[in-house]
Amino acid sequence: MIPAILDPMSTLGTLSVIFDLDGTLVDSEPHYYEAGRRTLAAYGVPDFSWAEHERYVGISTRETIADWRQRYGLSAAVEELLAVKNRHYLELAAASTRVYPEMRAFVELLAAEGVPMAVASGSSSEAIVAILAGTGLDAHLRTVVSADEVAHGKPAPDVFLEAARRLGADPAACVVVEDAAPGAAAAHAAGMRCIAVPYVAAQADAPGFATAGLLVRGGQAAFTARAAHAWLTDSARRS
Repeated sequence: MIPAILDPMSTLGTLSVIFDLDGTLVDSEPHYYEAGRRTLAAYGVPDFSWAEHERYVGISTRETIADWRQRYGLSAAVEELLAVKNRHYLELAAASTRVYPEMRAFVELLAAEGVPMAVASGSSSEAIVAILAGTGLDAHLRTVVSADEVAHGKPAPDVFLEAARRLGADPAACVVVEDAAPGAAAAHAAGMRCIAVPYVAAQADAPGFATAGLLVRGGQAAFTARAAHAWLTDSARRS
């Protein structure tokens, strides 16, 4: 894919920006939790708690389910469980998925400057496309990579490197926006800078966030599009 032509007035030079989806652009974790709870309940695992769900934030759906099978002794195949969870998730997401207002503003700021952008997520391609279409973010975010399309999910760098490849961008010129420590670690492994906006603020000191260029410790409540843009501008000047 040929990168968009940058606005000649852009201060961001050749930077490209790669967004995680869940917990970063949209508040979809409650839907993922409920889809997981319903799926596990159907297979005889009651009382799946939010605290248990939090350990999987930033991990691909497929890898989450593989861990479930071992942790809860499930005999059903990964593909079967994946299909059930995705069905529950898409039903919930279709009803409503909230975009973080400052993240939408950030995407729109970057789009106005012609900055190449992509989404790289641990969710299925079907879920990513549905969420982007349902929220209108697909108007600006057309390059999409699911962890299902690469060999290894986060914290491996595969999904971000594939996003850079599809954008035609040098990984060193890419900035990742992430909410989870495994994603921030994946960005570092890919040789990319990272803006980290922890979904779970209490996890801001997790080792994976240590290499983030910009760590917004207060999470989405503290994130602003203008501050992130200013940091990107400074990064571009130092590149």
